[in-house]
Amino acid sequence: MTDFIWIVLTLLAAAALGWPVTAVVLRLARAVESSGPPFSEADPAADQNLDAGFGAEPQAVTDTAGPGGTVTPVRAGPIRRAPAPGSVLRGGLMIGVLERLAVAGAILGSEPVAIAYVVAIKGLGRYAELKETPAAAERFIIGTLASMLWAVAVATAARAFLL
Repeated sequence: MTDFIWIVLTLLAAAALGWPVTAVVLRLARAVESSGPPFSEADPAADQNLDAGFGAEPQAVTDTAGPGGTVTPVRAGPIRRAPAPGSVLRGGLMIGVLERLAVAGAILGSEPVAIAYVVAIKGLGRYAELKETPAAAERFIIGTLASMLWAVAVATAARAFLL
């Protein structure tokens, strides 16, 4: 009975206390990002700046061949609208709780291979959103690693010292 109580408490600690830890790590990542050198156009990590341009309207140019200089829109390719604020990576809080429960449960159940299933399911489920928004992909990776490391640390400590 005592082991059952420790297992439940460990799962609760991994799931519930992981959110503040993950939020702090994401805030630190954002602070490091904003304190670094400005991005250049040639920098492949500069995709955060490019995300803002997805919703830009086409540029208008004057066609001098037409009478009176008619204005025609010019498009380099299809316009991709940026997702509305708050719509990117919806459900992340609940998914994170479930992820930490699954990871801690895998460690406590001596099935660390199950962590690979959690990562695969989470990545496949978010693939479309992450492909469209590179900056969200970076936040996804940082948040997932912080969340999983917290769950592994809590479950490993409980297993080593309590069970």
